[in-house]
Formats: sequence, structure tokens, C-alpha cells
Amino acid sequence: MNHPVSFDNLFIFEMANNHQGSVEHGLRIIQEMAQIAKTHHIRAAIKFQFRELDTFIHPAHRVKTDNKHIPRFQSTRLARADFETLLEASRRAGLIPMCTPFDEASVDQIVSMGFDILKIGSCSASDWPLLEKASISNLPIIVSTGGLSVKQIDDLASFFDHRKVRFAMMHCVGIYPTPDDRMELNQIDFLRRRYPDVTIGLSSHEDPSVAIAAQMAVAKGARMYERHIGVGTDTFKLNAYSSGPAQAEAWVAAILRAQAMCGTQERRTTPEEQASLSSLKRGVFARKGLTPGNALTIDDIYFAMPIQEGQLSSGEWRDGVLSLDELSVDAPLMRAKLKMKSDPDAQVLFTAIHSMKGMLNEARVALNTEFKAEFSHHYGIPKFLEWGTTIIECINRDYAKKILIMLPGQKHPSHFHKRKEESFQVLYGTLEVEVDGRHRTLLPGDLQLVPQGVWHRFWSDTGAIFEEISSTHYNDDSFYEDKVINIMPRNERKTLVNNWGRYQIGPFAESLPDETIAGS
Repeated sequence: MNHPVSFDNLFIFEMANNHQGSVEHGLRIIQEMAQIAKTHHIRAAIKFQFRELDTFIHPAHRVKTDNKHIPRFQSTRLARADFETLLEASRRAGLIPMCTPFDEASVDQIVSMGFDILKIGSCSASDWPLLEKASISNLPIIVSTGGLSVKQIDDLASFFDHRKVRFAMMHCVGIYPTPDDRMELNQIDFLRRRYPDVTIGLSSHEDPSVAIAAQMAVAKGARMYERHIGVGTDTFKLNAYSSGPAQAEAWVAAILRAQAMCGTQERRTTPEEQASLSSLKRGVFARKGLTPGNALTIDDIYFAMPIQEGQLSSGEWRDGVLSLDELSVDAPLMRAKLKMKSDPDAQVLFTAIHSMKGMLNEARVALNTEFKAEFSHHYGIPKFLEWGTTIIECINRDYAKKILIMLPGQKHPSHFHKRKEESFQVLYGTLEVEVDGRHRTLLPGDLQLVPQGVWHRFWSDTGAIFEEISSTHYNDDSFYEDKVINIMPRNERKTLVNNWGRYQIGPFAESLPDETIAGS
């Protein structure tokens, strides 16, 4: 069973070789980072690195070598008991123990010592023997993607997917320190689009005195954050890409501030915001004395601020408004004393169209320029937002393809088809279906077959877009459980328009040729 540790909003303090082979120094780093985590109420991990040096380094390079890393690895060697001391101190301090293995023997050490998370560094992200060993550790894995091609990242994601490994990915640039023009932060957008079900983070090596990269990563949707950290002393100096305690705390605070500024993904407004904006809105006022009962035009009114409570705003104005009272010059037009010219049925559909276009854009579902939109409103247009579905016909030959859109809260009544067999595949959102009395919840990618003659109905609490692939569609081939629907004329339960309708819905439809009028 996979480990329950969550990747979301995880801060990672990368100790690496900053313990400098000293348990005492390592303990100080742990305490400094634990205090930052406690002060800012964050979930933080402290990360070590393991190498089985007796086998990791080739015998010919153990004494004399031109590889700059090997002397550092050798000089900072710690015994297992030393690491166990640091591991236990991390847990007592409230930090999540995490470790990077660079060879297969180190994976075994990490598992046996009881670390919570395994981290694969960029240099090992295409080391398949090590990855194979890591995949059977039964630990959640975070992998950095520095220096990897798209193909290599695709290979890596598929490798973990196939083995049912819970994993996350870090955007990373393997240049130490990383200059501004090499940060490539747009890769966070790329990774989030390409792997939408994977938590994406930033492992950065930029100048530790600058926090803007971390804040930009938050704005781009990164949900994990890693920095190299340490404590500078007279004996132990920090490198150019590692943060001291003050810099690490400033980094954490900058990320938290960016998160607060970014807010949530849900669109929302507050009464305070509405009150502030209302104080700047313009109201509608009489330009001249007006008698009741006359349809008003733009020549009869003007717009000015401030708007009064209950007054018609400039954004609500439409030619044809009827005033129910006599109005003097400069008098406000109050909603309660007006009769608005409107087509409520058209407005319901127009409002729905606007929402559906937004859903299609969010789902990255593109339509062609020539299609028919069928609004199914089995209990009338006023109830379309409760009982309704929008059907986009793509093709109807020996086979047929449609795209169906359900707004949040819409339901489609129980029915069956005598001649048509169909399959639904969800592209976006969550679709609830009931086929022959059996209920299923369909998520993106899920498929549901509906054979001929089988009762079925569907609905969506959250909104959904799904494909219908079927045999040929016939207009007289839907039979509803509610017999009232079966005897309704088709144009009373369907509105059919070209493309999105635009001027085919509502009062403008009267000026169009008969064959394009909504409901024809």
C-alpha cells in the first residue's frame, strides 16, 4: 500500500552535503528549519542524500580523481548510526524525513530506516536500474526533471504509472546557481498541462537572496517547493545556491504571500468588493420630462454616477424600457417602476451558451465552424437549467458522433432508443448515468455503452462534456418514461440553431429566413 504522505503544498529543505559530515552541524540545520516550519505553520520535509560509497565510486577514483564531486562525497561520509540520529531528530522536530538514493543499495537503506518519501534527483531520472529499485520501495516518489527531454519525461511518467507508483515531478534546471534567463519557469505550465493528474513543483537553484522565482512558480500552479539549505559558520561555508536560515525563512514567507495573493481557482466575489464597485457605477436618469407608458430610447435618458440603491444601472439599460410613473428631468429610473422589454426564453439559452463556451474553453474541447446546436428542454425553456442538455452534432451517417454538454445541476429524463446504440465517453467533469437501473459515476476517460432498447438517464452535479458515438441518429427514435414528453411536438422540447444561434434565438429571429429560425 502506498504511503499516505501528501505532496500538496510541501516545502522541502534539501540538506544534501550541508551537514558536512558532522552530526552536530546536521542537528543544528534540522533545528533551524524546524523552527521556520513551526513559525509559518507549514508541512516541511528535510531531505538527505545516500550513496553507498564503497561501491558507488570506482576503485581507481577512490584515492585520486579529477571528478570534483568524489572528494566531497568522501569527506562528508556518515555512518548509518549517524544518519539514524539525524532521522530521529527530524521526526522529533516535526519534519518529514525524505532521502535521495544514488544507487540501489541506498534504496534498501532508505526503506529499512523508515524514511517517508524517496526523491530521485535529475541526474538519476533516466537511471533505469535505480528507478526500477525505487519503484518497489513502496514509498511515494518525487522526481526532478532537470536536463530531461520531453520523451524522457514521458517515459518516466509512464514507467511510474505502469507500476502504480504514487509520484510527483519537480521542474528543475541543473545549473548551480541558475541565472535568471535559464530558470525556464514556463515549463511548470507545460508539465501541468501534459500531466494533469501529477503534482508539479519547483526545485530551484537560483540566487538564494531572490524569492521572485518561487512566487512566480506559485502563480503558475506549482504545489511543491524545494531549496538547498544550510547554516553558514566559520568552519562551514554555504555555496552560491544554498539558503541560510534567514534566507530560507524569507523564501517560505514569499511563497506563502504569493499563495495568499493567488487565492483559489474558484471565481468568487465579496460584498466588500461589490460595494466598492457599485460606488463607481453609473445609473440611468431621465434626460427630460417623461410620461408613463411610453417606450424609452437612448435619447430619453443619460447615464451618470452615483447610482442609487434600486436604480437601473447603465449595464442593465435596453431600448424599449417602459416607465410606469411620470419622471421629471434628472429623475432616476428605479427598477420597481419600470417594465423591461425582454425575451426570457432567449435569455435562458443565451446565458447557458455563454457558460458552455467557457466550459469548452476550460476543457480544451474545440468545435468546428459548422455545427448545429440542439438545446433539449423537455419541460420547457424556463426549466432548461434544471432539465436540459445541449447536443452538438458533429456527423450523422451510418455512424454518428455528437458532443453533449451538461451545465452543473442539469438532468436528462429517462428514455430509450429502438434503433440507436450509443456509447458515452466523458471528456470533462463528472457524469452520473443510470443504465437499466444501474448507477455509475463517470470521470474523464470513462466509457458507458447504452444498447438498443435499454432505459437510461444521466445528470451532472458539477457539469460535464462527453462524446456520444452511436449508430445513425433518428429524430423519432427517443421514447421517454414520462409519456407527456412523448406527445410533445419536437419544436416544443428542442431548439435547434446553426452554430451557437447568435441572432437565431429571440426577437431577431423574425428577420431571418424561415429555415434558420430557432425551433424550425
